[in-house]
Amino acid sequence: MLEFFATLHWGAVIQIIVIDILLGGDNAVVIALACRDLPSQQRMRGILWGTAGAIALRVVLIAFAVVLLNVPFLKFTGGLLLLWIGVRLLAPSHLEHANVKPADKLIGAIKTIIVADAVMSLDNVVAIAGAAEAADPRHRIALVIFGLMVSIPLIVWGSQLVLKLLDRYPVIVTLGAALLGWIAGGLIINDPAGDRWPLLDTPLAEYGMCVAGAVFVVALGSWLRRRNARRGEAQGPQSH
Repeated sequence: MLEFFATLHWGAVIQIIVIDILLGGDNAVVIALACRDLPSQQRMRGILWGTAGAIALRVVLIAFAVVLLNVPFLKFTGGLLLLWIGVRLLAPSHLEHANVKPADKLIGAIKTIIVADAVMSLDNVVAIAGAAEAADPRHRIALVIFGLMVSIPLIVWGSQLVLKLLDRYPVIVTLGAALLGWIAGGLIINDPAGDRWPLLDTPLAEYGMCVAGAVFVVALGSWLRRRNARRGEAQGPQSH
């Protein structure tokens, strides 16, 4: 255990925690919706067991993702997906939670949380698998579990505080989107299919690609956010 913490890649841990907090807001909404009709004495149990099931399922999904990233072109594909996730973080689409029905039974609420989290956690899975790439291969799964164990409770019990901080300091979202772009750039250039091009296998090329990914996400996401805001303003007067 001491050796694990001594050799732990703390940069990757921080990235995983930041990713989960930024991308986990909808998961907190799902938990609240699923448990809202439970008797008050069962709500905490529903939250605890539903969250535990969601964490276990996500660890399994991420474990598969970490292994699969060694297959040629999957890192490249995951990197492209992560670029889009970062852009969407800055310019979110209107997410609907109407299909998440409140449950009046404890087991039903737990199942709702686990199933909905599995459906919604693709972005988290790809992003966390990418962040874990920087760590020692022997510690990647343990690192993922450690990061999730720290971040999920923050989302569940501190979601309101996190949302207020994100609203008050929008730069946090921008920095988080840039982080996703940075990780995406690293995934793309480190794809096993690129091993045949020695020019790409240099620290300078990797750093440049990471920077390019971060700049791309922030630039495109900011432009889409401004465009969506202009469209909203144009449609506002027409709706009255």
